[in-house]
Amino acid sequence: MSDWLNPGLAHLWLPYTQMKTAPAPLPVAASAGVRLKLADGRELIDGISSWWTACHGYNHPHIREAVAAQLETLPHVMFAGLVHEPAARLASRLAALLPGDLERVFFTESGSVSVEVALKMAIQYWRNRGRAEKKRIVCFRHGYHGDTFATMALCDPEDGMHTLFAGSMPEQILAELPDTPEMAAAFDRLLATHAERIAAVIIEPLVQGAGGMQMHDAATLAFIADACRRHEVLLIADEIMTGFGRSGRMFACEEAAQLGDFVPDILCLSKALTGGTLPLAATVARRHVFEAFLADDPAAALMHGPTYMANPLACAAANASLDLFAGEPRLAQVAAIEAQLRDDLASCAEIRGVAEVRVKGAIAAVELAGRIDLDAMRRRFPELGVWIRPFGRIVYLMPPFVIGGGDLATLTGAVRRVLTERAATL
Repeated sequence: MSDWLNPGLAHLWLPYTQMKTAPAPLPVAASAGVRLKLADGRELIDGISSWWTACHGYNHPHIREAVAAQLETLPHVMFAGLVHEPAARLASRLAALLPGDLERVFFTESGSVSVEVALKMAIQYWRNRGRAEKKRIVCFRHGYHGDTFATMALCDPEDGMHTLFAGSMPEQILAELPDTPEMAAAFDRLLATHAERIAAVIIEPLVQGAGGMQMHDAATLAFIADACRRHEVLLIADEIMTGFGRSGRMFACEEAAQLGDFVPDILCLSKALTGGTLPLAATVARRHVFEAFLADDPAAALMHGPTYMANPLACAAANASLDLFAGEPRLAQVAAIEAQLRDDLASCAEIRGVAEVRVKGAIAAVELAGRIDLDAMRRRFPELGVWIRPFGRIVYLMPPFVIGGGDLATLTGAVRRVLTERAATL
């Protein structure tokens, strides 16, 4: 380990990390199932699925074999003027799984870029229809949609992680989530007042992820969709985190669809799309959005094209991941995880310094009050044999769907223990 760790750390720049003061990163040598194997021989139960991606656990043989087979024939080819079977199959399968006529799939490599493409689609949709003044985006407090400049502009400007860049990003319209009658009326007034310049509303359905794991109900989504229709505004659903079973359904939008006509105009996917194997993202548009780009004028086309878009290896992994959702009881596993998270973490609400406990599907968030030493908690969890990485005021769990009850109990027990230890210092 010493032959690569220390020389490498001298040149690495880690994400979201104050490199001067943060604890040293843990060297990982291998992964399997729900465990990370460290270079020093320790094993950690992964409670956050590598930023919410490894839904089937690590090194699932079906995904591994699919990627290996694809590597033998076509590792990569440009996607301009050329097309290949893994991407075509994946696009067809996603269209069949998604609600309504969400049927045109544009592939990228990361969630942030999938949102960037959604913004381009929304703004150019109106421009192509002769309404170029509609170019602002409505986003919500506690929202998070990515780290690029366009997506940072959609994040919470006060509580988000991007306040450093205030004033240097495009100006968008921040709204409160319309989850009360008063906020619903205010949101409707906002759209009515500014509809002539609003291209789209963007929302993380049911759970706002990196902005603090805030949760809302399906009725709120249904209201937002209805307001967008009435005021001629597109609706973008950012399912980068919630997509592929995490909320308890294959896609969080399905829960709102139970209440009526809820089909977002554009939907963003990434993270668990490949089962945590390779980078891939998708921006999926409804038929009427796609048709607005069809014209004799080349300038009406969508001008975007990542170099590695629709990478065949990543598409093969995603197709294999969808095989597992079709053939293994993933949603039933999520339901079992949700029930155990509710039971195991209920007592955390009584611990001093805990403000609230929230659970939705295979997502649990414990919101803290008072003084928080993130670095101390991040050091403590691995000492207990688990990989849990709190952020902001949140200690959260988003384990792989294949986790067993015993391993999940180890995760929830570690959360209770660390929060109890913290309470003694407050």
